[in-house]
Parts: sequence; structure tokens; C-alpha cells
Amino acid sequence: MIGIAFWVSAALAAYAYLGYPLVLAVVARRRRRYPPLSTVPSVTIIVAAHDEEAVIGRKVDELLALDQPGLEVIVAADGSSDGTAGIASGRGATVLHRPERLGKSAAIARAIDAADGEIIAFSDANNHWAPGALRALITPFGDPRVGAVTGKKMSGGDDGLGWSEGAYWRYESFIRLRETRLGSTVGVNGEIFAVRRDLVSPPPAGIVNDDAWMAHAVIAAGHDVAFAPEALSVEPVSATAADEMERRTRMVAGFWQMLARLPGAIPWRRPVVAWQVISHKLMRHLVPLWMVTAGLASLSALAVPGDGLWGLGTPWNAWAVATQAAFYLAALAGPRLGGAGYVPRFVVASNAAALGGLWRHLRGTQDAAWSRADRVREAA
Repeated sequence: MIGIAFWVSAALAAYAYLGYPLVLAVVARRRRRYPPLSTVPSVTIIVAAHDEEAVIGRKVDELLALDQPGLEVIVAADGSSDGTAGIASGRGATVLHRPERLGKSAAIARAIDAADGEIIAFSDANNHWAPGALRALITPFGDPRVGAVTGKKMSGGDDGLGWSEGAYWRYESFIRLRETRLGSTVGVNGEIFAVRRDLVSPPPAGIVNDDAWMAHAVIAAGHDVAFAPEALSVEPVSATAADEMERRTRMVAGFWQMLARLPGAIPWRRPVVAWQVISHKLMRHLVPLWMVTAGLASLSALAVPGDGLWGLGTPWNAWAVATQAAFYLAALAGPRLGGAGYVPRFVVASNAAALGGLWRHLRGTQDAAWSRADRVREAA
């Protein structure tokens, strides 16, 4: 039993990180092409901004300069106590502001009600859209099956955290592009994300991951979410590893919340997409449990050896313990090992955040109100 627990746990973790992308690489080779838009749709871009006076002026200027006739920009500045609302209004955005702070989902839901565009796009205050990002973001809507589109995220930063974040988003982009080829991706970036107006499902009060909620509601309604790699958003990496871990913990707590509250979050009537949700999201967020199980099983096998390789008998039990110990020591050493050392550190930190997110969800302690995290080299 000890050997079975170890090998099953190791296999599940390996599938979540490596097996699933490899399967996608084999079965999703054909590029997906979209018919041209019959008309240029009207677009509203919503920016939820809480105390973002340092960057909101630049953000509104950037969005209004995009090549999109009649573009509407709405800044939802609920709860802001600084100059965010006044700056955004002075730059030409429509501003919605209430003094009470009810969370990002509540602010976004109010902005959706006020939006006039046929396509409603969402962005953060501190990211940068490439000049052609909006055009690339709306192009897949030429296909009537597409109900939402997400762009590609790149993280800025030259340190180890920036390097590992950049590598992670390249890995995610690989997966999302191939999921789209099969029909629909199941992962979205809320800082560059768009939905058809008639398919928008405003997130209920208290929802943590508003972008994931709206994307999975589109999938549950029978439409696809497309990944547009040419729709590029660049965002500075979190200022510290602790800030990044907090962000990831919050995201994972929000995933479990969505899974519990959104009917059809796993679309069983669409088997391929259901497999994608389970493999890409559910199984990956369970990896820390399998890591713990594999560690305990290998340590137990030292005390009570089984038979042969599959039973973790001698010397396989020692190899199993030594391999995991080397991995965790590499994560602890991190930067001292050079660029490669950031990979085990990032994996361990991500799974610690996943475990923390699950714990927060089970305890019901994740607050829906968002806090602005410091970012490196944030532009004024």
C-alpha cells in the first residue's frame, strides 16, 4: 500500500505538470482560424482601480489611444480614497465611484451594467497593453462560437522572481493555445480579457476570481473561450516573493469558491472541455496534497520497506527519499544555484500557495475585497 500511494501520487503530480501539456502537444496540432468580423463591434473597457492614482492616468491615456473607433473606457474606482477617480475623469474615462468598498466583483458588476459596448473588455490599472492588443483581442469574435477571449500575459522583472514568473506564463501560454485549438481554453488573464455583451455573467457579490467566473459561465452556456497570443499584456512582477505568494493563494481560494458556487463550472456535457478543467485547474491545485502523500509514503517505506521497485523496497525507498530531498534542498537554495534554481523554488512556493488557498476556502476566510500589491518598476 505504501508503494502504491507513492507511485500514484507521483504519477498524478507528473500528469498535472507534464503529462497534460504533452497530450495537448500531440492532439492539438491544427491551428484554429477565425472568420473575419462582419462589422467592427463597439467596445467598452472596464478597469477596476482601487487607490491607483500613481498609474491610472497613464492607463486611461494608453487605452484611449488604442486603434478602436468609439472606444468607451469605464474606471470602477469604488472604495478609493486617493485621487484615482478625479484623475481618470480628467483623462476622459467614465468614472464610477462609491465610497464604500464592496470588492472588485461588485465594482465590475456595476460597471457592466453601465457599459454600452457590444464587447466588454477588462484590464487592470498597472498593466500595459501592446498597441495592437485590442484588435487582436476582438478578432476571434468573428467566430460565433467564441463567447470570450483572453490575451497573453508577460511579466516584467530581471530578478529571479521575474524570470520564474516569465517562464510560468510561457508555459501557460503553450497550454492555453492548444486548448483553444481543441475548442476552448479554461484559463484566462483578467488583465486582458473580453466577453460578448450578451454573454456576460456579472460575478455575484463576494466572488474572488471575477475573470474566471465570467469565463466559465461562458463555457457553461455552450460557447468557447479563445486564447489570442497576439493580444499582449505586460505587467510588472510582484515586488516580493511574499506578495506573489499572497496573490496566488487568493487565486486558488477563488478557484475553489467558483467550483463550489458556479453551476456547470465543470461542463460535463462537453467532455473535452471538462477534461481540460480537471487536468489544467483541478488536478494542478491538488498537486500539493500529492507531494505531501509522496513524501510521507517514501519516508514510511524507509521504516517498512516493501518489495521491489513498485513496493518501494530497498534501495528504491532510499532513492525516493533522496530525490525528493534534493528537490526541496534545491528549492531552499534557490538563487544560489543560478537560473535553474528558481524552478524548484517556484514549484514549491506555488504549491504552498495552492495548499493555503484550499485551506482558506475550506475555512471561508478569503476576503473578496482586493488589495493593491506593490509591483516593481511601476510607471507613474
